[in-house]
Order: sequence, then structure tokens, then C-alpha cells
Amino acid sequence: MTLKDKLKQIAPEGVWQNGRKTWDAIKRFPDGVEAACHPWRRESIRKLRALKGAHTGERCVIIGNGPSLNNTDVQKIRSEYTFGMNRIYLAWKDWGFSTSFYLSINDLVIEQCAEDILNLTMPSFVAWRSHQWLRPQENLHFLYTTYTGPTFAKDASRRLWEGATVTYTALQLAYHMGFSTVVLIGVDHSFASKGKPNETVVSQGDDPNHFNPNYFGKGFRWQLPDLDTSELAYTMAREAYAADNRQVLDATIGGKLQIFPKVDYDTYFG
Repeated sequence: MTLKDKLKQIAPEGVWQNGRKTWDAIKRFPDGVEAACHPWRRESIRKLRALKGAHTGERCVIIGNGPSLNNTDVQKIRSEYTFGMNRIYLAWKDWGFSTSFYLSINDLVIEQCAEDILNLTMPSFVAWRSHQWLRPQENLHFLYTTYTGPTFAKDASRRLWEGATVTYTALQLAYHMGFSTVVLIGVDHSFASKGKPNETVVSQGDDPNHFNPNYFGKGFRWQLPDLDTSELAYTMAREAYAADNRQVLDATIGGKLQIFPKVDYDTYFG
């Protein structure tokens, strides 16, 4: 039996959980200090605070990157506020419009697609952890995101738990901006590729998991999904929105996620 297992047996559950949170915060402290003091990050904090509540009472759509997007008439949402993530820009030429906001928190995506991200003109949000591959721009906001310390942040200028999916960070960001209704599309919550969650792999050919076969095409490094952790995160998001009389709806066509209330895409957007 490991020391960790022995401590879990001895300590009451509440004490054990508080101890884990405290130790996790201690381990994050150096990164947190850098994220709070660096001039790029401090400017991002200023811009993020200016965005807080900027869209109070409005509706937005968070667009996932699943294959179901190919069966979704996105023209119905071109006048909506929209969040696009990771390599969503591969679809914009076919759509004839771009998303209102862009978000990426994955180190591998940002490293391999840095120039694509820097060429975007809409408000864009990226993980501070990956700032070495980027440079400051007026439209770019650096988010302090972490792998550990599960929580739902209502203030995106502070720490954001990633919840094993960029969509969870988008939900926190939309909350920060004040959106009262968030609709998910393209969040299929289903992957053809199997393996150890969060393991880094190199694509060997066309990508079957996203709307475009070149999304994570041959030679692209990416991480296998962690659906269990993302479901925990989505549950936290659902409860946070409900507690503030807001809502998250799932309009993904054929999506497997069962955390949020389902609505029919074509009916909802008319």
C-alpha cells in the first residue's frame, strides 16, 4: 500500500480533499505568479476584465469540431455570436463566414498552428502556457488555464480549469462574457480513435474524428480524448449556469453527450 493510500484511509474524506486542493495550489504557485506578473498576461487580464458581462442576457453558439458539423446547416447561425475552437478555421471558406470568437488551449495545436492563429482578426483566446509560440496582438487574449484543480471559473481573467476539453473553457469564457443561453453544436462526444486518455499520438492518415479529414491529418501530433473527465466538467458547467438562471443546450446532430438538455437544431434555429 502506498503512502497516498494510507493517508486516504486515515484522513476523513473532507480533510483529504482539502489537502489535495491545497497541495495542488502549492504546485501551481510558480506558474500562477508568472501568469499574473508577465506584461503580456497582465494586458490580457485588463482586456478580459473589460469583456466581463459585455454580452449579458444574449445567446451564443459554441461550435465543436465533430463530423456532425458536415450534417449541420451552419448558415442558420451565421448571425449568432459564435465560438470556434482549435482548427475550426478550416471550415470558414466553405461556410462563407468566420466565428465571432476563437479559442485554443491545447499546447500541441497552438505549437503546430501558431501562424494560423496569429493571422486571425477576431477576438482570440489562447492558453498562457503556450505563449512561447505566439506574440502579443491586440485581438489576442492569454488565458491562465490548468490541467488540475477542478472548478468552474466565473471570471476568465483568473485561473480556468481545462476539464480535458476546450469546449469546457469556452463555456467558462461565455459565462464570463455574460451570455445567458449557450447552444452547443458539433460536440459529438464520440471518437473513432481509441487509446489511453490524454496520450499524445501522431496521426497516420486522414482524421476520422473531426469535420475535415485534414483537421489532424497525417503527421499531426494530438492527444487522445478523456471523455470521463470532460463529462465531469460539463456537469459542473451545467450546474453553474443553472444556479445563475442561465442555460446550456445541446443541439448537436446525433451527439452522444447526455449532460445538457437536448434541442433539435433545425427546429431551434428555425
